[in-house]
Amino acid sequence: MRAREIRALAERAGIGPGVSVLDLCCGVAGPGRFVTRELGCGYLGVDHSASAIAIARVRARGVPCRFEVARVPPLPRGTFDVVLLLETMLAFPEKEPLLQGISGALTAGGRFAFTLEEGRPLTESERTRMPDADTVWLTPLEEMRTLLKRVGLIVRWQDDCSLSHRAMAESLIDAFAADATAIAAQIGRPALDELLAAHRLWSDWLETGRVRKIAFVAEKPVSRPPSIPFADEETSVTGTGGPRRTRRRAPTAGRS
Repeated sequence: MRAREIRALAERAGIGPGVSVLDLCCGVAGPGRFVTRELGCGYLGVDHSASAIAIARVRARGVPCRFEVARVPPLPRGTFDVVLLLETMLAFPEKEPLLQGISGALTAGGRFAFTLEEGRPLTESERTRMPDADTVWLTPLEEMRTLLKRVGLIVRWQDDCSLSHRAMAESLIDAFAADATAIAAQIGRPALDELLAAHRLWSDWLETGRVRKIAFVAEKPVSRPPSIPFADEETSVTGTGGPRRTRRRAPTAGRS
């Protein structure tokens, strides 16, 4: 994600001073460190890679970030105002247990901000072509929205970021190809070839609409008194810079 996309998503999720943030599968925590530095928050980054967390800790010196090495799910104990999951939903073949854990980790009124590679599951032919296909588990948009609702989260905002993410994939392809000799010396030519092949597939799929990249903010509703049932309320955004539709349904009881 580009810096402006990360900041826009963080602002949509209400991240700011005094807000507690849990960043799942944070890796070396580039986005997490950026958000903490730019917006201010109480930040905890979690990743199961000890080497990635070691790098994150070094790079976060001077920034008030905490880190833990842990596999997700389960989630760390405690509750948080915001849970982030950027560029990693794709890697979970079973989404519902993860979403249940996230819902349980959110405070009432808390927000879950994440990105989704949206599309039908890969065919066998596509899995053969995609390096590390065991980490590529696409999810149709409506299936994700159904899962979110099932665990008690209401989509407040979504945006299609496919065009900008394809542009980023193309930029990375050019950069990797231009520096191929130095990169291959570090990681080996087979690994570089897989890196290029994967980015070319993502670029093609984003261009053709085989996959869409969607950013979300979903909320865990604040409980209402029994006499006023909490009705669904959601705001949807369709397409970057495109038409926006807002739909709200007020409580079904107690209206004048």
